Amino acid sequence: MRSGSPNKILFVCLGNICRSPLAQGVFQHRLARVGFDSPAIELDSAGTAAYHIGKAPDPRARAVAKAAGFDVDEQRARQVSMGDFERFDEIYAMDRANHEALLGLAASGTQHKVRLLMSLVEPTSPWFGLDVPDPYYGGLDGFTEVVSMLDQAASAWIERCVQGAGHSGGLNE
Repeated sequence: MRSGSPNKILFVCLGNICRSPLAQGVFQHRLARVGFDSPAIELDSAGTAAYHIGKAPDPRARAVAKAAGFDVDEQRARQVSMGDFERFDEIYAMDRANHEALLGLAASGTQHKVRLLMSLVEPTSPWFGLDVPDPYYGGLDGFTEVVSMLDQAASAWIERCVQGAGHSGGLNE
């Protein structure tokens, strides 16, 4: 990675059992596919609410992850802490409500780290700037759509931060 590139990334949704653990898993999977499975990049996920602390990801999230070739079974839900704003270089909210909640929690001087995840994709993408929808109250199709969105965001991030830094490997390996 180039000097100054982010190496600690936090993904945040509401309860940390659907979208943000899937985001962490997708990013880990995509990084490994381009040959960058180094511990130099730390990925984590959290929720703005304390609903599911200590619980594994939703069974549907785990099933969709497995179908896509990665595993989120070992992840456990946790709530965002104040220390996260100092520890992480980038904090990606899955939607506008969580983005606003994060901005409200962030200390002065750390708010610039908080962004919407889908702001990573190209402006020509149909998902540019959209919220990653919460699939919790829906069926398996919603989880599948979320993984597709997250995969596009991961590809864009990798292109910008890893491959743009001269790391060999292609996204289509």
